[in-house]
Amino acid sequence: MAFLGCSDDFVDVASQDQNSEDFFNSEAEYQSALIGAYDMLQSTYLNVLLGEIASDNTLAGGESAIDVPGIQEIDDMIHTPVNQQLRDIWGWMYSGVNRANYIMEFQDKTDFPGKAGVIAQTRFLRAYYYFELVKWFGDVPFAVDQRIQFGDQFSIPRTPKAEIYAQIEADLIFAADNLPYIQAQTGRITKGAAQALLGKAYLYQDKFSQAATVLEDLIANGPHDLLTDYSTMFLNDNENNIESVFEVQYTDVEGAGFDCLQCSEGNVAVGFNGIRQYSGPVFESGFSFNVPTQEVYDAFEDDDLRRDVAILNIDAWAAETGATFGTGFEHTGYFNRKYLPRQGDLNTGDANLTNPNNYRSIRFADVLLMAAEALNRGGIDDGRAQQYLNRVRERAFGNMDNNITASGNALTNAIYDERRRELVGEGHRFFDLVRTGRAAAEIPGFQSGKHELFPIPLIEIQLAGNQWDQNPGY
Repeated sequence: MAFLGCSDDFVDVASQDQNSEDFFNSEAEYQSALIGAYDMLQSTYLNVLLGEIASDNTLAGGESAIDVPGIQEIDDMIHTPVNQQLRDIWGWMYSGVNRANYIMEFQDKTDFPGKAGVIAQTRFLRAYYYFELVKWFGDVPFAVDQRIQFGDQFSIPRTPKAEIYAQIEADLIFAADNLPYIQAQTGRITKGAAQALLGKAYLYQDKFSQAATVLEDLIANGPHDLLTDYSTMFLNDNENNIESVFEVQYTDVEGAGFDCLQCSEGNVAVGFNGIRQYSGPVFESGFSFNVPTQEVYDAFEDDDLRRDVAILNIDAWAAETGATFGTGFEHTGYFNRKYLPRQGDLNTGDANLTNPNNYRSIRFADVLLMAAEALNRGGIDDGRAQQYLNRVRERAFGNMDNNITASGNALTNAIYDERRRELVGEGHRFFDLVRTGRAAAEIPGFQSGKHELFPIPLIEIQLAGNQWDQNPGY
């Protein structure tokens, strides 16, 4: 396998993969390795970007029809096993798995106070990376508590995703049992993050009762709540707020180039989302990828306060402020306002690669909507499902006049629609459509039996001696 690595950092602490077994002799060395495992979270900017572009929420955009061909192909559902962006996701997520497994390989070498918390964070990270791999590729090569070294790919088969999900569940249960709700260091994984990801993993397997149980425990006993003002959610001075159950931390530290995007300490997706040739207040220019469609803009109901926070109508903004801008490929007039580059961000180096905007990976609103879906689709309690759904809607409208009273399938559809509006631009839409069987009806070009999964990168199959079967349809 092609495992990529570079010397990034987490909370400003440098780390490198260690290759010698003369390591893990102190808590500091375990923490150093853990920082390395956290580090690959920053590369998930690509997963987020493509999770929108592959869906019906956004178009690829960019400068032209050949600007980053792999992104254009995924948007049009014509991607093949020779796609650089898919290979990046594969390699970067396996690098994360490998860094976590490195710690687990030597988990018993040295004891120190608080070690269970270190292992719990490690197991959460392994679960997070494997969850991404299963979402994108289905059955994947699988190793637990040992690194996959070059050459091992010849003896490691693709493992059924059910077995991988079982390990994901075990890792997250351990993490939830051994982590606090509040960490001393901002950005560290918490009990709530583990519970939320566990509930999500259950939901992706249609384990509705288990999902409802863990998510409702987090809702009732965790420290999280909805922000009162949705408009402040994605501002850089409001990161790691009460609604953020888990955030990927970014800084403005230089270190990336277009030959090593995963080396950036900044959120690369933000520059990709930016308005082309922009001149005006508040925002900075970018590459005009990931442009929202008219359909998703129109999906918001009248008086929904979220629409203009989530999606920037550039023509209305220009008329209001006098801003000017250029138009790129597939220009729709809309931009993903949640993750646009903004003036005042302390970028260093290439500003398009070092945006310090944290990614809100799991928000409490998402937890409420997942719990509502589990309760409803599991036939458990539509009343409680309505309550969780309406907590989100009451903030969206600023009143109770738009609360949902439907039950059964009508409630299911209302929850689906609410997820689209609440979470637009955050990378969840494609996978929500796939896991609920709605992708073929909603995504142009989507072929049932094929596009539920992405192809295993051809080079990875070749490096494994062609022993791995390709996903159907590719």
